[in-house]
Formats: sequence, structure tokens, C-alpha cells
Amino acid sequence: MLEHNPLQILPTEFDLPDSDDQPVDNELQLLIPILLRAILALLWADRNDWFLGVNLGLYYDPKQSAIVPDGFLSLGVPRVRPSGKLRLSYLLWEEGIMPQWVLEIVSQKYGGEYDDKMQDYENLGVLYYTIYNPNHWRRDRHEPFEVYRLTNGRYVRQTGNSFWMPEIGLGIGVESGTHEGITQDWLYWYDDRGNRYPAPEDSIALERDRAELAEQQLKVVEQQLEQERRSRQALLKKLRQMGIDPEQL
Repeated sequence: MLEHNPLQILPTEFDLPDSDDQPVDNELQLLIPILLRAILALLWADRNDWFLGVNLGLYYDPKQSAIVPDGFLSLGVPRVRPSGKLRLSYLLWEEGIMPQWVLEIVSQKYGGEYDDKMQDYENLGVLYYTIYNPNHWRRDRHEPFEVYRLTNGRYVRQTGNSFWMPEIGLGIGVESGTHEGITQDWLYWYDDRGNRYPAPEDSIALERDRAELAEQQLKVVEQQLEQERRSRQALLKKLRQMGIDPEQL
């Protein structure tokens, strides 16, 4: 952990690499955290006190290399900084807040998610650690979806899908859905009753359904008006045939 020294000149994000330069070998390592960030952008659109980093260097000590989670969430830091400049990395000595949640998605090449990385996050004091392993969980002898909570300095495996994290105000879980045209299991955020928060695709589909419903309702109204017009014309014609002037009625 970083020990504060007021006389020490600490590097800025411009001085340090923004990642570990290790390419992902699984699209999910980018798609899933980006999806989770997009959901929060809808859910917390009026909030600026959160940041979800995707494959971004997390620096806890200027003398150590960055840890690069697939995703991490920090509450209490500005999502958009006053300068408007985007983060190049997440420097703990500048941000002042350790992420409360980290996500690792297991690759074809094992990356220490269940040992080395877990120990790192445990030592740093990250409250919640989620491991998603949809493809290699049998190989690793774990479940596809696991959530750990830091308890007395050690990670303890939690149960449930979705699992509610009260300190964060979110639940995390797995559910089948469609994202970028791909239908499969994805990670989503949930409320405390286990209801999934909508993803951008859900909102788009909802708006499309509303537009289609409004169009259908408009057609029904137009058909009713047309039917009433024809009925009125038929009635007027019949009155004239009977020698009755409709305008005198």
C-alpha cells in the first residue's frame, strides 16, 4: 500500500503507462465492462460521483506497476472531472478512493484470477471482487460466476444470482440477453429486489415498442374516423333518396 510522504513528488497519469500492454484474448473482457458502464450511464445519468474503468491501469503505489482489472467501480470520485479531460489511468494518490468493486473475466490463458489477483485486491482492500468465467470454469474448478466480499481482511465467497452489494447500492448477476446483436449470458446490474436494470438495447427496444404501439393506435383511430365518415355519407345519401334535406334537420 502507498505510504503518504508530503515531501515526495508523485508521478501523474501522464508519467505512467495507462495499461499493462497485454492484449485481451477474449472479447468479453471489453464487451461486458463496457455494457455495465453503459447501464450505469443510463441509471445514474444525473450523478457525477462514480467512475467505472475498463481495462485501465490502477496504480496504488508509484513504485509499483499498475494492476489492470477488466473493470472496476469507484464511488465518490467524479465521473467527469472538472477539467473535462478523460482519465489515462487511475492513480490512488490523486483519486483518494480505492475502487469498491473489481471485475476479472477469465481468459483462455489463465491470469491468476483465483490466486495472485485475488491476493492483490485483498491486500488493497477492495470490498467486492467478481470473477466471471463462462468458458473455462470446469478447467479452473470454479463456478462461472463468483462474487467475493472482503470480511476481516479476507475474501469470502458469496452466494446468489443476483448478489446485492448494499455499500454500492447495486446487485451484480448473470442473465441471458442481447448486446451488440449477440444473444448469450451477460453480466448486468440489479436492484435490491433482484430486478435487472435496463441496458441501452432494452431502452431502445422499449422506445421502438412504444412507437409501434402509438402507430397502431393511430391507425385504429384513423380507421374509426374513416368508418364514421362513410357511415355519415351513407346516412346522408339515404335521407336524400327519401326526399329529406339533411340541412333542414
